[in-house]
Amino acid sequence: MSTSELPTWPYCAHGADPAADPVGCRGIHVPGYTECLAHLAGADRDAYLAGLTPGASIDHRGTTFTESLLIALLDALRDSATGHPRLGVAGFESATFEGGAGFGSATFEGVAGFESATFEGDARFESATFKGGARFESATFEGFAWFRSATFEGGAWFGGAYFQGDAWFASATFKGNAGFDSATFEGFAWFNSAIFEGDARFGSVTFEGDAWFRLATFEGVAGFGSVTFEGVAGFGSATFVEADQFGPLVCAGRLVLSGAMFGSPVTLSLAVRRLECRRARWSSTAEIRLRYATVDFAHAVFEYPLTIAAEPDPFVLNDGRPLAEDLFPSAYDPGVRVASLRGVDAAHLVLADLDLSGCLFTGTVHLDQLRLEGACTFDTAPPAVHWRRWPPVRFTERRVLAEEHHWRASQPGAVRGWNVAVLGVGRAGPLQLAPVYRALRKAFEDGKHEPGAADFYYGEMEMRRHADDIPRSERGLLTAYWALSGYGLRASRALAWLGTALLLTVVLLMAFGLAKDTPKQTATGTVPAGGGKVTFEIDKDDPQNPTGDRFTGKRFEKALNVTLNSVVFRSSGQDLTTAGTYIEMTSRLTEPVLLGLAVLAIRNRVKR
Repeated sequence: MSTSELPTWPYCAHGADPAADPVGCRGIHVPGYTECLAHLAGADRDAYLAGLTPGASIDHRGTTFTESLLIALLDALRDSATGHPRLGVAGFESATFEGGAGFGSATFEGVAGFESATFEGDARFESATFKGGARFESATFEGFAWFRSATFEGGAWFGGAYFQGDAWFASATFKGNAGFDSATFEGFAWFNSAIFEGDARFGSVTFEGDAWFRLATFEGVAGFGSVTFEGVAGFGSATFVEADQFGPLVCAGRLVLSGAMFGSPVTLSLAVRRLECRRARWSSTAEIRLRYATVDFAHAVFEYPLTIAAEPDPFVLNDGRPLAEDLFPSAYDPGVRVASLRGVDAAHLVLADLDLSGCLFTGTVHLDQLRLEGACTFDTAPPAVHWRRWPPVRFTERRVLAEEHHWRASQPGAVRGWNVAVLGVGRAGPLQLAPVYRALRKAFEDGKHEPGAADFYYGEMEMRRHADDIPRSERGLLTAYWALSGYGLRASRALAWLGTALLLTVVLLMAFGLAKDTPKQTATGTVPAGGGKVTFEIDKDDPQNPTGDRFTGKRFEKALNVTLNSVVFRSSGQDLTTAGTYIEMTSRLTEPVLLGLAVLAIRNRVKR
């Protein structure tokens, strides 16, 4: 209530000054008197207090209470059987409590009205019981607000309340609806183990400090739309029984849902710096839409289809306004990064438009049934050529899991470019990574994304080649397969080897395989003396290598024809030396294989 606004009740007006304060004291008249309780004369005050009995209704709107005055009032209402104050309807609207306000263990049998009240010291309502409605709209708590273990049997309304100190609602029970819309918490807000049997509405609340709802139970609506968490928002092990919507909200720190349980279909809309959902459980279908987040879903449980998706644009509230994202700088990436899916059963999981470059997949179950939608990105191998070692190393760019980055970075003599983040934290080796690559390959194949599947096939083969449990002979075969064609996926490598083999074949044929001249045929036979049938024996000279210059243009052309005919048409039809025959046989065996590997690699990259 502003200083110029007149109260709607008969007020005390003590200390009114036409110039400075024309209203004066705003305390309501004590029944039968013309002053408020604070300015009532001593004998009259004693008489009023003596007339109160436990359970009586009181009305002290606008009154200013010192700590001693409040104690005297509560002592007059104290129930001798319990030793705690018992009030009927309690009117404290716009009252000011200058010292500590000790309502601990009090029972409010009627409506408790504290609208627009100001608590300059600590407000202690721990273990209090509100049997009627509890109204704290627009109240100001300058010290601590203690509602620990309080019981609100009717509605509890704190809309627009301002908590400057810490607010403790731990273990409180809200049997009716709880409304905190537009409240502000400057200090810590503790709702650990609180039970909300009705709707819990925190719309447009601002938490400037950390907010903790650990082990809280939300049996009705969990309304956190347009909430702003400037610190940590902790909902660890909370239970959401019937909540169908959580958010949209903004959290500049961590939002902890680890161990939380969602029992009904729900949509979570979160603009958050980091989301932790370790061992969280969804017992029904769910959709999690995110912005700016790095998320950790290690060992989370999805019993029904669940979608995790990045939201490209700011969330829209029910009234059509976009959710304010002032806590995030304009240059901050609104994309969503997944940190871990370890231990998750991915049979019902759909990922859409997420950054999986740092995601840990080892230990994920049914990874081959994972569905990837939109533009899900993975980390890549360092593409540069590293010359400062022998032999030089060049990694072809491909999709790579974070665990392979960590493993390669840990190897002796590792080249630069492999990610060393989280090195030594649960690091997996090739033996563990091969089945992960295999499962992701199948997931890509089922999604008709063959080029993506090819990258994971390459990763699978790489991990098999480096694994410790394969025989040396198999390792040798895999190494040859890798060196010749990149496991049938690197067309450039196979073509390079094919070109090298063709060139070598041409050179060898020019040097040793082509005959000096075309061998001449000779016919010999004997004519019988008496005439008759003549038999001829046709022979051919053995091809001979030339003694002069063997590397001429004519011999090059002839050697090239022989080589190409051998590779493509499988027969050269040329006269070759003995060495040339073996060279051609080797060419006909190896070069078509290399050509086939190149064709296979091209097909694996372009097919859909």
